[in-house]
Amino acid sequence: MKFLDLLAMSVNNLRRRKLRTALTVLGVIIGTASIVVMVSLGIGLKELTVEQYAQYGTLTAINVYSDAYYGGGQEEDPQYLTAEVVKELSRMPHVRYVSPMLNYYVIMKQGVYEANISLYGVSDEFMQDIDLGEGSYPSSKDSELRMLVGNTVYQRFRNSKTNEYFWEMTETPDIDFMNKPMFVIFDTDAYYQSQYNQDSENKVSPPKKYMLKTAGMVAGGENDYNQYSSSIYVNIDLLEAQLKKIFKKKAIPGQPTTKKGKPYNYFIYEQLQVMVDDMENVTEVQKSLTDLGYQASSQMEWLEQSQKQQEMIQVVLGGIGAVSLFVAAIGIANTMMMSIYERTKEIGVIKVLGCPMGNIRTMFLMEAGFIGLMGGVIGIALSYAISYIINHVGGIGTLMMGIDGNISRIPLWLSGMAIVFAVFVGMIAGLFPALRAMRLSPLAAIRND
Repeated sequence: MKFLDLLAMSVNNLRRRKLRTALTVLGVIIGTASIVVMVSLGIGLKELTVEQYAQYGTLTAINVYSDAYYGGGQEEDPQYLTAEVVKELSRMPHVRYVSPMLNYYVIMKQGVYEANISLYGVSDEFMQDIDLGEGSYPSSKDSELRMLVGNTVYQRFRNSKTNEYFWEMTETPDIDFMNKPMFVIFDTDAYYQSQYNQDSENKVSPPKKYMLKTAGMVAGGENDYNQYSSSIYVNIDLLEAQLKKIFKKKAIPGQPTTKKGKPYNYFIYEQLQVMVDDMENVTEVQKSLTDLGYQASSQMEWLEQSQKQQEMIQVVLGGIGAVSLFVAAIGIANTMMMSIYERTKEIGVIKVLGCPMGNIRTMFLMEAGFIGLMGGVIGIALSYAISYIINHVGGIGTLMMGIDGNISRIPLWLSGMAIVFAVFVGMIAGLFPALRAMRLSPLAAIRND
């Protein structure tokens, strides 16, 4: 018997019993839809977790600290983070670049508004990874120090006349970063001494104010908060040159000194940011850094813990959906068994005519496979419909994770695997009935009414 003849017989047998076939296919539809939707929820939770962590900083960054900066560690030979350490760590495998971070506290003024704020001196590569809203990036090639300003920095300013802070103001501070320069006081100690020490004998002259222009603004609105939104970044080489010019040979505020209180002839950084080439290598690089004696932290260590929990949830959800498909498989087996009892005489005739046993098995497996295929395809369509309802009704993703996004996500590979799995389950469920049909005695089958 040819394959096309077996195919035609299988389809005709299913068409003859439309209601029973439809009910069996319905079971597969429900089972397929259940397992796909459950797995899609697990995938959505996992991806939303990654997106949530990515909002607060890149997932390929490692922050490196040293106890020595804060007065801890080895007193005889402190393990400071310096330019030499930056070069050393830059040569590590899987490291794209290492950016030192020089955090320097200043006072900024524009009109009646002022703020106590930190300038973060970073490398050009670091700034290039920040999403730019308008303007351009500051660069080490600039002739003067320029700023990259976070989109919510203005909220840190207060009105010096009314002494009102942002949250106390009835209107948004009239601060124009892009078109007006900012007056910056670097020597804050001298500034406060000049303000409060009015004794004529010990009177301190007000320090010089410097004008800094804004090169660009970080992307985002007034309610968009991320790792960069509330900070101001400048090129680290130009910041170091500016500080050396202002303080000359005096100790720079915030920089460690020797036991005798003298400044070092190089800059010491509070932290470094190591940028790794891929998320998969972050854990390996972080371990190498801790082995060198540095403190290292990254978003990935928290993300991995969250993902383990999400994977457990995904397994549970997938198991719940699999129960429905298992029930559907029992329905397919039952349908095939009933088909054998109804077609016993037909099977006997086929055997008497000398048809190979394999053809009988193939015919029943094809019928079971067709039921799985129809149920799988329609089940996938139903899954997409349910997924759409979940994602667009009620804002479940926002409620569960606190960020916008689809909580149910069905990738193409899941759709394809679901259909293949439905067909496979159907054929496995039809295997026992097919073997039973092969074992029927031809003579007994022909006598059967």
